[in-house]
Parts: sequence; C-alpha cells; structure tokens
Amino acid sequence: MNIKSDKKERHQQRMKRQKSAVDQSIQQAKQDKGLLLVITGNGKGKSSSGFGMVARALGHDMRVGIVQFIKGASSTGEETFFRRFPDNVEYHVTGDGFTWDTQNLEQDIASAEAGWKICKKFLQDPSISLVLLDELNIVLKMKYLDTKTVLTDIANRPVMQHVIITGRGASDIVIEAADTVSRIEDVKHAFRTGIQAQKGIEL
Repeated sequence: MNIKSDKKERHQQRMKRQKSAVDQSIQQAKQDKGLLLVITGNGKGKSSSGFGMVARALGHDMRVGIVQFIKGASSTGEETFFRRFPDNVEYHVTGDGFTWDTQNLEQDIASAEAGWKICKKFLQDPSISLVLLDELNIVLKMKYLDTKTVLTDIANRPVMQHVIITGRGASDIVIEAADTVSRIEDVKHAFRTGIQAQKGIEL
C-alpha cells in the first residue's frame, strides 16, 4: 500500500504531538499511593473488570483479598479459578443470592455485616496489596451497610493498598471518594433476547 508523503508527514507530526503530551503527563505523575477504584453502571463487565485486575496483581505476585457480596447462590467461574491460588488469594463469598431471590431483609443485612468484618480484616493487613469488594455498591445502595463507615474503613487502610468496588448504582459519596471511576454503559444484552447466562461469560 502506497501512502502519500503528505499524509505520512501529517501522521508523523500528529504522533509527535501526542507523544509529547503523554510524556509530559507521565513526568508529572510522581505520586505513589494505593488507589480506590469504582466500577459502576448498568452495563455488563463490572465484576469482570475487577477480576481482570486481580489477575494482573497475581502476575506481579501480589496478595489479594476478595469479598463477594450479593452473589453466592451458585459458584462462578472466577471463584473456581482464583481459588487455585491459595497462597496469593483469600476468597470469600458472603452473599446469599440476589435480593429478589432471598426476599429476606434481616438475612441480607446479616450477610453484608458478616462480609464487612472480613473486609475490615483485609483493610488492616499491609501484606494484602489489592482488595476486591465485588457488588459492594449494591449493598450500600440497599443500605445494608453504612456508607460513611465503609468509606472510613477504606480510607484508613495501608497506604499502598488498592481497593476495587464494583456494582451498579454507586452513590455520589462513593464516587467522590474514589481515585478512578469507570461507568459501564448498557447498550445491548443477549439476555433481553431470551438467551440465558452463559458459562465463561456471565457464570
């Protein structure tokens, strides 16, 4: 393929400007700290993103603590997989299933409180580099836990510990507390056309 010289020149100049801007941003980013990340929105992929970062952390031989709220009625592929790394991953499923299945407010609150006790242990352990709090946003939205108490516990964690909160419906106060927030948009989902949850995709 022949590309005209003027087009190549414009592309080269554009890439030079982009590289200069990126290099400048990298040079200015000198702070090193544990991050609070929030992954929310109505689209699919919030937990998947969180578990992707767990895999990345394991690649660096970091220790990880995982607490899954809400989920728990059946085992998932991520649970089966990450339990293969007991030396680096401590995995807890504290939910009883989706709230429309349990239909038991007292039980849901008790499960959330039990889960948070485990989270607090992780948040006080400097040997754990990454903590994934899967579906915590839903727990906070349903007021099973006190949001301000949760955020205080997270703020008091070891300085280099990273925390990921997933789940739809993240509140403004959670978003404000976070260092990085991603909102996943729901554009289209196979379930709405009658296709059930698939292993390796949703399960």
